[in-house]
Amino acid sequence: MALGANYGTGQGGPGEGGRALLVRDEDIQQASRALKALSHPIRLKILCVLGEGEVAVQDIVEAVGTSQSNISQHLAILREKGILVCRREANRVYYRIGDSRMLRLIAMMREVFCSG
Repeated sequence: MALGANYGTGQGGPGEGGRALLVRDEDIQQASRALKALSHPIRLKILCVLGEGEVAVQDIVEAVGTSQSNISQHLAILREKGILVCRREANRVYYRIGDSRMLRLIAMMREVFCSG
């Protein structure tokens, strides 16, 4: 039997723990978009700043430490990928992570990379 022959079958392939891996094209596409979004240090920092809360753009700019135009470009990318949602209140724009799976992914990354 070839390595990985049981992947996606729920039959205990390496690393499966009895659960199927990503098998639907839609799930694979969503995972790919999420990982691409996380692949840029500024976007990753924005997501970490947001955490489970809602933050105004100006506060994101101050926390990340780069220009507002740069932050706005990255926020647009995250919004287009469906990771962030925003709301406007008067002249302020607030962002939050709209996908709970992304919150879990960030929490796991903190556990793996930031616990040492």
